[in-house]
Amino acid sequence: MSLSASPATSPDALAVVLADGRRKALQGYGVTALVLVVIVAAFSYADAFNVRRYLDAVPTILTLLGDSLPPDFNRWQSWGTPLAETLATSICGTVLAAAAAAPLGALAASNTGFGPVIPVVRLVLNALRSIPDLVWGVLFVAAVGFGPLPGVLALACHSAGMLGKFYAEIIEHIDLAPGEAMRSHGMSRLAVLRFCVLPQILPRVIDVTLYRWEHNVRAATVLGIIGAGGIGLQLITAFHLFEYREAMALILVLLGLVTGINLVGDWLRGRFLART
Repeated sequence: MSLSASPATSPDALAVVLADGRRKALQGYGVTALVLVVIVAAFSYADAFNVRRYLDAVPTILTLLGDSLPPDFNRWQSWGTPLAETLATSICGTVLAAAAAAPLGALAASNTGFGPVIPVVRLVLNALRSIPDLVWGVLFVAAVGFGPLPGVLALACHSAGMLGKFYAEIIEHIDLAPGEAMRSHGMSRLAVLRFCVLPQILPRVIDVTLYRWEHNVRAATVLGIIGAGGIGLQLITAFHLFEYREAMALILVLLGLVTGINLVGDWLRGRFLART
């Protein structure tokens, strides 16, 4: 007795599967080729393939490095207040940004937001992060004056746009099935948030927020150049006065600050994640 071929294994079905596989492979190759063309065009437009521009680069860098050694810490006593301003600006800006990004991210996520609200919130987040923090700084220096406060507001605005996007993407990747099961058993939305949603998003939320804090330390340094407080003014002044040894000392201080923030971030990750 002969067995007839099933529809799933018939020659026609196999041909369709193979054709679909080839089509998807060609699409993948086409996308890859397009990306490579764009990358090469971008490097070419930036004149990155011009070898002559690199000939004097290494000697110049070595000369500047030699002029900056050994670091000059003679004025270290005057760096305390600007350094504290940089740290305070980064902390306050990150906290305000995270507080604003949490509800905005939830409203922008496709699985937790509301239909017509989602594109509006996403547009707001796009607007916040599309404006550079340096431009925000200039705006707030003109609005509230010099000092750390305009730096805090500038970092809060720009970082809220970035963190809001990250939070929304994190929320969109959670598994809602456990929460729906909990709701079917009569548990409240608050309980679902605490025992289902929060454990899924908290590790990544902490990671991106702490990374943003580290970024904001460097951003607060740059904002000091426009009068928004911090150690940036001392750094750019040292460069303008050709005090490269003092500039190197300031760079080393900033390196130590960022390294300390990394250690604090690792400790905070351990503390928070141990409770989830």
